[in-house]
Amino acid sequence: MALEFKKKYDDVKKRWEIALRGEIDISTVQSLKETLEEAFRERESDISLVLSDLEYIDSTGLGAIIGAYGRMKEKGKDIVLIKPSATLKKLLAITSLNKVFVIEED
Repeated sequence: MALEFKKKYDDVKKRWEIALRGEIDISTVQSLKETLEEAFRERESDISLVLSDLEYIDSTGLGAIIGAYGRMKEKGKDIVLIKPSATLKKLLAITSLNKVFVIEED
């Protein structure tokens, strides 16, 4: 399955909102990396990843998000994970990434 993005800047929250739909794996991870980098280059601000329609993410996808987070953190910015599935929340807890990322339910 493909990976689709809806990207917009939220002027109220002063951060990017990028909704992900589909699957993030070795075949789609490059487009995720490019989307995150493009948004941050366009406007250096926090990024919200809306995950409610994300069906699957593998280690390459998590690695891409962690890599972007590291580069953004150097500039004092964060990645916020919005509405991750129960499975993804469990994976974040197992890997202790729930202590790294801000997670919002809405």
